[in-house]
Amino acid sequence: MSDSYSQENSYQKHAAEKSEAAAHRRAPIAPITTPVVPDAEDKPFSHGLFDNDPATTAARKGWLKISIFGVLVLFVMIWGVLPIYWAALGRSYNNVHNLSGYVVDFDGGEIGQAVTQAFKNITGSQQMSWLILDAAQFPGGPDEVAQALLDHRCWAAVTVNPQASTNLNVSINAANASYNTTQAVTAYLASGRNENIYRGTITPQVISILTNISHTFSLSFSQLLASRSDISTLLQTAPILVIQPLAFTINDIRPFNVPVASAVDYVGLIYLLILAFVLTNQLLAARVESGFEKRLRLRPLILIRLLWPVTLYFFVSLMYSFLSLAFGVPFGRKFGHAGFVIYWMMSWCSMSALGLALESMITLLTIKFIPIFLILWIISNVSVAFYPIEVLPAVFRYGFAMPFYNVSSTARTIIFDTKNEIGLNFGVQFSWILISCITLPIFQWLVRRRQIKAWEASQRAAREKA
Repeated sequence: MSDSYSQENSYQKHAAEKSEAAAHRRAPIAPITTPVVPDAEDKPFSHGLFDNDPATTAARKGWLKISIFGVLVLFVMIWGVLPIYWAALGRSYNNVHNLSGYVVDFDGGEIGQAVTQAFKNITGSQQMSWLILDAAQFPGGPDEVAQALLDHRCWAAVTVNPQASTNLNVSINAANASYNTTQAVTAYLASGRNENIYRGTITPQVISILTNISHTFSLSFSQLLASRSDISTLLQTAPILVIQPLAFTINDIRPFNVPVASAVDYVGLIYLLILAFVLTNQLLAARVESGFEKRLRLRPLILIRLLWPVTLYFFVSLMYSFLSLAFGVPFGRKFGHAGFVIYWMMSWCSMSALGLALESMITLLTIKFIPIFLILWIISNVSVAFYPIEVLPAVFRYGFAMPFYNVSSTARTIIFDTKNEIGLNFGVQFSWILISCITLPIFQWLVRRRQIKAWEASQRAAREKA
């Protein structure tokens, strides 16, 4: 037993000497270092901005590096993303000619000729394109022209009403003071379709053109009346027939008369997207901080990331819709009580389309860079919802397939009874949801594969260290 113990000690001693010799062979020129003893004064919350100790200097350099990088990212966004919105607004007036207007002469007399000739002479990129149409195309009369406007076949319509010239001449001969000269011409508008373009462009142009026509016609017509023997009697009994023989009526058949609707069809859509963004961040924090994400296999993780947000959007969109209802948005104008439900369902679908896109992109970009995508997502949607896409540069045709544009279209149909394209609007939202249902699993699979590799590497390192 003594011999065995002696042999074991001899073996251990030999192994130790061999290990020590190997260590010397691996690092024969290792420098002699002096252990760094922590400074007793190097405590948290105890340094100034320009202290020169190594730890503060390193921290200050890191702070500056990250700050400058953030500013550079903002520079890129200012010149790479924000110009989308600036271009949508700044160049819209050069494309007003893409908006068409109808002019239909149901009169056939001197008033009709004066009006149609004046509209023929209107040209320019900042003027609407006016089409002079034959009255035979509208056997239903001015009402059928108004229906063409409601069907979105044009953006404005001007009709010279039947017997306008005859009624004027009869009234002059009879010195009829009760004749209303504004009945001769009617301009049909539908500002509920897009209040911004009507308020800033269409309505002012229509009024300006018709006012000029009225003044020109009145001047020439008064010269004809001056030769009449009863001109003095006419001026006394019916002066309006001499001073303004031609006037017009503006008939806004779908007026934008609900100011709070802007919170539903435009500005409020930004808030809807922000709500989806906040919820996306909360769900990410919930998965990570609870450790639930690491506990799940890939398939259940993908399912919960797709289904759980959509479930929550259902209730969030309901509260959002109730907010608009509480502030007097008249959802029942076209569909009755069903109007609110339709708007709620559209808000739910659009929030799912917007939110799942964020849910998908945050997988790759992480919480650090997802705000960059958020700004791009907002700008690309907002740019096509303020003005009609027809007046935007050609590149903005993508807007017909954006969530904001289609939510706005549905809201205007419900509130202002504009052209009903709700089925198409829902189809666009479902398309975006489908895209996210494809991209999110792919992105999550890529990230999970990377996470597994990192975990396996850490396990190997831990075993080697042990």
